[in-house]
Amino acid sequence: MSPTPSPRTVRLGMDFGTTNTVVVLLDAQGRPHPARFAFPHHAVSETCRSLLCLWHDAEQRPAVQEAIGAAAIDAYLEDPAESRLIMSMKSYLAQASFRQTRLLGQVMTLEMLIARFLACLMRMIDIDPATVVATVGRPVHFAGDRADDALGEVRLRAGFQAAGFGQINVALEPEAAGWHFARRLQAPATVLVGDFGGGTSDFSILRFDPAAQHPAQPLGYAGVGIAGDQFDYRIIDRVIAPALGRNGTYRVMGGQPLPVPAEWYARLGRWHRLALMRTPQTLRDIADVARTASEPEKLHALMDIIDNQQGQALYRAVGAAKRELSSAGSTVLDYRYHDVHIHREITRAEFEDWIAPDLECFDDAVETALERAGLPASAIDRVFLTGGTSFVPAVRNLFDRRFGAERVDTGNEFVSVAEGLALMNG
Repeated sequence: MSPTPSPRTVRLGMDFGTTNTVVVLLDAQGRPHPARFAFPHHAVSETCRSLLCLWHDAEQRPAVQEAIGAAAIDAYLEDPAESRLIMSMKSYLAQASFRQTRLLGQVMTLEMLIARFLACLMRMIDIDPATVVATVGRPVHFAGDRADDALGEVRLRAGFQAAGFGQINVALEPEAAGWHFARRLQAPATVLVGDFGGGTSDFSILRFDPAAQHPAQPLGYAGVGIAGDQFDYRIIDRVIAPALGRNGTYRVMGGQPLPVPAEWYARLGRWHRLALMRTPQTLRDIADVARTASEPEKLHALMDIIDNQQGQALYRAVGAAKRELSSAGSTVLDYRYHDVHIHREITRAEFEDWIAPDLECFDDAVETALERAGLPASAIDRVFLTGGTSFVPAVRNLFDRRFGAERVDTGNEFVSVAEGLALMNG
């Protein structure tokens, strides 16, 4: 009897992101090919939302069932009271304060949650993780005010190990984006890479020599724990929250006017947190405040959105307005549901004023990367920007002013990091 052939080693790069995850496979000739994810009732995509939904199957208790990506959203919206939606898992990797949580009667560590997501991801593309040699991306600095970057990488590796991956290499995400961009180079060049994700933005300076045995030499790095999600929040804070009553007041027993509780609006930063407000007690609290509120109709609108699970649709309207402002001087954020109607024109000038503090953080991080590399801006031959936020004109202008528009280029905003990771694995 001939021996059973061992499974072929699969080489891939994975950009496990705060918002989306991308997998790029290398074929036998070392060419990169993005994996494609198919969810029922959704278009096939090269990205998978970094979401995990857990619930008990009525016929299989106490086993916990799971879904990821778009299917996780569908499962959660089908029964939000009995399911748990986990998102932004990557944002907690470097937070020592978050070790474990209790979900559906079971204690689960962050590494366990990430492992469940990754194992399900691999099943979707029919790959056994044990056969995989993976190069996985990590940010220069993980998200969080007191992020422990070393801890973040340790836990990232542990999540992949728990999912059964055969071999795991970790590389900096902006360096991987640089590898993607380096395929365009015909001669040695010093390149600054700006990688804008959902939760972090990283800046890396590398020296590329296409003819060298080791074509990339890192020179300097810097990063900040803000990115595209922060831009969404600026719109939510200036447009959505006021339309839902944040600036109003209410009275207790005829006393002096009090501000509407701010914590309700703090949860607007993430649509799933808004969904978690759908409890009888919270809805009663809002209704009690609305009885003596200066703007009761706005609080009723907030209740309607919460009670009817409209958070995701609301955030789609926010995201659409943000994207429109990348190509137009103004847009209208228009959201309608039953009696709730939020209709507000937003000019690009307004939006740029709202995100000015975030742009300053980006500029400071670029300056830090240059200082660490010991280089002036004039020594940068090319600038490569990737990630959806790089298409925001105010972000692009920041680099045009510092380096000159002729040196600034952009690339595939979703797959460039994962493709670079795969090429590093070749």
